[in-house]
Amino acid sequence: MPWKMGQGATLALLVASCLLLNAATGAIAADPTAESDDFEDGYVEDVPEEEPATGDSDENLVYESPVIDRKKFHFADHFDDVEASRKNWVLSQAKKDDIAEEISKYDGIWNWESPQRIVWPNDLGLVLKSKAKHAAIASRLREPFDFKQDKPLVVQYEVTLQEGQECGGSYLKLLSAGKETDELTTFNDKTPYTIMFGPDKCGSDVKMHFIFRHVNPINGTITEKHCNKPKNRLEEPFKDKLPHLYQLVVRPDNSFEIRVDHKIINEGSLLTDFKPPVNPPAEIDDPNDQKPEAWDEREKIQDPAAQKPDDWDEDAPPQIPDPSAVKPKTWLENEAEMIYDPTAVKPDDWDSEIDGDWEAPLVDNPLCEKAGGCGKWKAPLIPNPNYKGKWRPPMIENPNYQGKWAPRKIPNPDFFEDLKPFQMTPISAVGLELWSMSSDILFDNLIITDDVDVAREFAANSFDIKRRYIDRESKTFWHRLMRRMNYKPGWWALYFLYLLIPASCYVFYLYRRAKEDSAAKRAAAEAKKSDEPQPDDEPKPDSEEESDLSGERAAGDSSKESTPLSASPKNKKSDLDVSEETKTEETSEEPAQTEETTTKTRKRTVRKD
Repeated sequence: MPWKMGQGATLALLVASCLLLNAATGAIAADPTAESDDFEDGYVEDVPEEEPATGDSDENLVYESPVIDRKKFHFADHFDDVEASRKNWVLSQAKKDDIAEEISKYDGIWNWESPQRIVWPNDLGLVLKSKAKHAAIASRLREPFDFKQDKPLVVQYEVTLQEGQECGGSYLKLLSAGKETDELTTFNDKTPYTIMFGPDKCGSDVKMHFIFRHVNPINGTITEKHCNKPKNRLEEPFKDKLPHLYQLVVRPDNSFEIRVDHKIINEGSLLTDFKPPVNPPAEIDDPNDQKPEAWDEREKIQDPAAQKPDDWDEDAPPQIPDPSAVKPKTWLENEAEMIYDPTAVKPDDWDSEIDGDWEAPLVDNPLCEKAGGCGKWKAPLIPNPNYKGKWRPPMIENPNYQGKWAPRKIPNPDFFEDLKPFQMTPISAVGLELWSMSSDILFDNLIITDDVDVAREFAANSFDIKRRYIDRESKTFWHRLMRRMNYKPGWWALYFLYLLIPASCYVFYLYRRAKEDSAAKRAAAEAKKSDEPQPDDEPKPDSEEESDLSGERAAGDSSKESTPLSASPKNKKSDLDVSEETKTEETSEEPAQTEETTTKTRKRTVRKD
């Protein structure tokens, strides 16, 4: 019986599907980073008290280049004054070592220009135009930053990945003061730096770099200390093609703080949240200590007093033939299991001298399948109840166990304790040394200062105004949909399914309804063709038989304009009618039911003739 779905059931299914998909998409969108395996569970802390105040929708947002009070900054550049900014920045002319000559040059192209999505034409930035090329550019600080002063280091800048990014970095390097940084035209990947900070991504590996180079106070060696990964992935800045603000604050108490768009994404201590740690262990393993040969570190041993039982048969097979099995009566022992394919034909290009004698390929014998088997019959194998396997003595606690051996500890000759890792090598320049598979990476509003309030005020007059303007102009359905999907193309399938199920249910409902109507029409047409009585047919009195007969004749041949039968007078009767009436009068004494049956028979006989 075909399944039928009424209108109520269709609407119920439609509503249930919508609610289910809406709940699923809402749960996924609420936590777009739930699939991450690289980071531990955590949260991104919102800091509403430090976020910029949002203006009213009618606020007239106009950008003006931030005023730079040089006394408040060690470095500041909003890149709006192209002529003055070009004088500060030096393009690298160096080459990378240990790579091919044709790709060793720092020949990436830099330019000062407006963003592709222009908000204000007077808001310019430093743009890396080329991709898949090494690019380096640097600028000196107005005043070197010396970590010995009791003030924090604040680094802040904007990045807009105008073409997105699949593999590449947009971080910056704070170059160490010294002879190797006196000439910025030689700036390359080997140039000493004090801090490297900023975003980096290649494939699914997303990072927020904070690396500082620590100088060993005993021997002067330098080691890179890498900050632990933040608890949440930061994929949105690499996809939404919008400006994002990155800020690093390192304080004299060795604490640090990393913010993205005014939100803290990572924080901790220079002493405890870096790998390798700043201070080495006080003791180390003695490299000259060797484990004694007689040292027994086995926790358990075989029982030396145990003996194999006399009835233990190590040679017993794990499986034996089933003694209760019986060969089927239809088994064909004289038939081969495989036969030559009788339908195979020798190829026309077969050369017996080269290819040898041709033989048809083997196929399963069809007689074996019908008979249940062919060839020599063997009983099926079953587990051997007497099988015990190879005997081994049981394990007991080792009475001579001495524990796990470890070399003895000795004082670390390289041990030191640096309780002030904040006091790093002074910074004299800032540089961008990058390689990216994406072009048009825009850097803007780069500052280095020792006052967090100054940095916050600078962002309020630049980045905050820009983002408020963009957010206000972009509050359309399309933008909200893209943000909800976290800019992931794979989410299109989910939203397509969200719209497809209700539409499919409605189309299916219309299809079933049309099919039922068509079936009803075909049933009515078949009933007319076979002259079967319809449910609403009722017997008519004898006085109307003649008129019904004439109507039936006319309906039986409606395709003709006129016929002798339909054109004859109503009161004129045929010989057959007279004969039938005579028979009816002769049998008038029979019950009315018999008379009614006879009347019906007369109708059918006349219409058939």
